[in-house]
Amino acid sequence: MRIKNTALKGRYVTLVPLELCHIDGLKCAVEDGEPWRLWYASVPKPEQMQTYIEQAIAGAENGDIAYVVIDNKTQKIVGTTRYYQVDVSNKRAAIGYTWYANSARRTAINTEAKLLLLENLFDVCTAIAVVFKTHFFNHASRSAIERLGAKLDGVLRAHQIMPDGSLRDTAVYSIIASEWPAVRNNLMHKLSMHQ
Repeated sequence: MRIKNTALKGRYVTLVPLELCHIDGLKCAVEDGEPWRLWYASVPKPEQMQTYIEQAIAGAENGDIAYVVIDNKTQKIVGTTRYYQVDVSNKRAAIGYTWYANSARRTAINTEAKLLLLENLFDVCTAIAVVFKTHFFNHASRSAIERLGAKLDGVLRAHQIMPDGSLRDTAVYSIIASEWPAVRNNLMHKLSMHQ
């Protein structure tokens, strides 16, 4: 399972491989709603954006692919997402590091972005499983993951040390290949409600 580092285009969003030229666009996106202020989220502050992007790009050495999310209607960058922990031999990968400008939330943007990422993994790369991880207390993220159709595999207790020194319990979800047709139908139905 090899994931190509190419753009993924849908009706509402285009996912473009992350580059340093996207710094200003991501700074504007993160200033809309200031999601870095959420204690349980791992979102960079505007002044941390260059380092955040450099680290994301460096992850390509391990097979990670980071994207900026572009709203097709406005052509503005509204957030970022990525594949990470790509396990080629076991045909699985995680999707995460996702955050959006406040104006993009509760729109078709995240639904279609996830659809594009999952289609690429299951239909093109023939993945066996896709994993999602989030802070146990990030109820908005957990709800969004559950709305995709992912199932809770469990909670990794005291899994990570957060920037403020607190310990993060990580909720781990997955979608497996046999579930993908139903998950795709669910996502397509959600998108049809935005037309």
